[in-house]
Amino acid sequence: MRRLFRKGELVRSKIDGKVMEVLKYIKGKVVEVKWFDLYAKEVRTNKISEDKLSKAA
Repeated sequence: MRRLFRKGELVRSKIDGKVMEVLKYIKGKVVEVKWFDLYAKEVRTNKISEDKLSKAA
């Protein structure tokens, strides 16, 4: 399996446009990412499919 992103790389969500940081890969093409929530002022983590992400500029 070829991975598109590396740990620590910045990616952009195709769903809502948030810029996130890759934490690790989970089974198959699922990626665990983290981002900073401006409203709650805390770091959030989530698991997103690799095809819903693109490289951030």
